[in-house]
Amino acid sequence: MMTGKAESNRGNRRRIISIYRKAQAGEPITVGFLGGSITQGCAASSYDKCYAYKVFEWFKNSFPLSDVKYVNAGIGATDSQFGCARVEEDLLSKKPDICFVEFSVNDEANDHFRETYEGLVRKILLSDPSRALMLIHNVRFDDGGSAQLIHTKAARCYDVPAVSMRDVIIPELESGRLEAKTITSDNLHPNDAGHELVSEIIISVLKEIKDHMNDPEPEEGKMPPAETLNAYEDSVRYRNDNAGDLIAGISGFTADNLHQDIITDIFRKGWTATEKGSYIIFKVKGSCIGVQYRRTIKKPAPVATLTVDGDKDSAVELNAEFDEDWGDKLCLSTVLDHGENKEHTVKIELTQTHEGDILPFYLVSIIVSGNK
Repeated sequence: MMTGKAESNRGNRRRIISIYRKAQAGEPITVGFLGGSITQGCAASSYDKCYAYKVFEWFKNSFPLSDVKYVNAGIGATDSQFGCARVEEDLLSKKPDICFVEFSVNDEANDHFRETYEGLVRKILLSDPSRALMLIHNVRFDDGGSAQLIHTKAARCYDVPAVSMRDVIIPELESGRLEAKTITSDNLHPNDAGHELVSEIIISVLKEIKDHMNDPEPEEGKMPPAETLNAYEDSVRYRNDNAGDLIAGISGFTADNLHQDIITDIFRKGWTATEKGSYIIFKVKGSCIGVQYRRTIKKPAPVATLTVDGDKDSAVELNAEFDEDWGDKLCLSTVLDHGENKEHTVKIELTQTHEGDILPFYLVSIIVSGNK
């Protein structure tokens, strides 16, 4: 396979080379991953068959003197908007030396996700001047769908190395040299062979950097200004463990205080309600607001209505019923995008219940951005 096409952006390699030298010297390093279901390892037969673990193994085998640690912060059905809000808690707090970010099949190819992705890239690069970053652009195997083009804008703006699955795999599929059924069962999630292929493509770039790590590399430039409005870089996620001062009123909603063991245990630290008329009110400051709630395949399910600043004409329905069959979804709805940067009142009220509701309405979090 022509892995020479893998680099969609060469980028500045100084940070990655510094990590290599650190590992060569026998110092410990941590390799971290942030992304959606492919990074989490969905459809792999075991955790060690997913591409992220195989890339981690390459670091272990390539730098045997180093104690290499692994952090996988992949959560299925999530995008870079959520990534901005959780990257600090789920990944950066673990102090990774190098981060791999993968959201190109979960983000849509539009200006909104160009902005959220840029915010995530900036947040990681600014978190530590020595922290390396590589961007991974996965692809849908049936139609070549990917947000790679808009994500590459961030890669080029910030001079970050990026690896494309589309540029390598799709030509192989179109030519008939590779059959999709050998690497995926649903044209999205790689099976074991697919994860092996994805890891090989990433590793081909990592090896090429290692082979040339003693070549001259330009100094890293200053952080450029954002190309988008960049309201999402400062995203903050509020759940019941940090939202206390923001709650201006509550009736019928109960905090879920069960312990969250792992980040993929996604319905934790939120609030539940079962009775029609139950409400919770938040006072938050920013220009962008998102709400996360559970959509369930267990029907019937309740419906809530969200209003911002009492504007009933722009009310948002939060329907907990989910029409897919793969499982319950952590849904993120943007309810205010580039509004006025001020204190806003967000009210969520349970407006429809059914006698046969199997699960309560589950409010997972409020995400606030653009408070600059």
